Amino acid sequence: MNLIEEIKKRSMHVDEGIREMLPIKEPEELYKAARYLPDAGGKRLRPAIVILAAEAVGSDINTVLPAAVAVELVHNFTLMHDDIMDRDDVRRGMPAVHVKWGESAAILAGDTLYSRAFEIISRMDNDPARIVKSIDVLAKTCTEICEGQWLDVEFEHKDMVTEDEYLSMVEKKTAVLYGAACKIGALLGGSSLKMADQMYEFGRMIGIGFQIYDDVLDMMTPEEVLGKVRGSDIMEGKKTLIAIHAINSGLKLDIFGKGKASKEQLDDAIRQLEEVGSIEYARNVALSYILDGKKELDMLESSQAKEILLAIADYMIERSY
Repeated sequence: MNLIEEIKKRSMHVDEGIREMLPIKEPEELYKAARYLPDAGGKRLRPAIVILAAEAVGSDINTVLPAAVAVELVHNFTLMHDDIMDRDDVRRGMPAVHVKWGESAAILAGDTLYSRAFEIISRMDNDPARIVKSIDVLAKTCTEICEGQWLDVEFEHKDMVTEDEYLSMVEKKTAVLYGAACKIGALLGGSSLKMADQMYEFGRMIGIGFQIYDDVLDMMTPEEVLGKVRGSDIMEGKKTLIAIHAINSGLKLDIFGKGKASKEQLDDAIRQLEEVGSIEYARNVALSYILDGKKELDMLESSQAKEILLAIADYMIERSY
């Protein structure tokens, strides 16, 4: 099985859905800005998971495509706002939305994606009770994402953050949207509430693993591959699991929280982090969440969709960007 090809098979429908469900209209520049990141592609993991969750419980893409598009729009909304708050100028190898259109326009473009997502899912053809439940899941998730982002910003002004505090932030900022993707796909695919809840747990745990490993990639992957500035987390003083482990190990990095660093300084910082085992520690914690998440799918009958979901879980800590 070629995982990337399986995701592409489904993401092609998501791409078409975005063009159809988020047409460029007046004011034209607003919708161009709103479509900028969705049209740039990305891995489309979250909408693919919505579709695969539905397939895994015996349904198909037609029952959940609008929901998959809605989840992808919510994801891109968070990216637009994150880039403004984090002062990241590059996204997916291109100038960020706020760089191209300005901060005010980027905020409005993100808000457009957010509101359009709920409009799309509310109008889809499915059981009304399941649609309402899915909207509830997505709305709660958006609130939790904001809570997680707040904590992430707040952490920058704290001298010390515990590992538990970090994991709580990661769960809200990143993992809950993976959980929502799984649960919404299962619900709209006709699953029981118990099964939908287990699907949520699968998504939540692999989402935590994804974000921890994303912090590893931020340190280890060249900018031209990563699509954003390498080492931005440590230069901004973000309390990632890597940074927390390093601080607890007594390591003090000169570039931590300085905002910028030369390539030589960054390379030296990464070498020190490797020497104290901080990067390897983060990798191992990410792996533990992936393994626990995969166990949640034991209740599913064997199917290609289940195998793809398990492969996605592994991909979370095997990817290079």
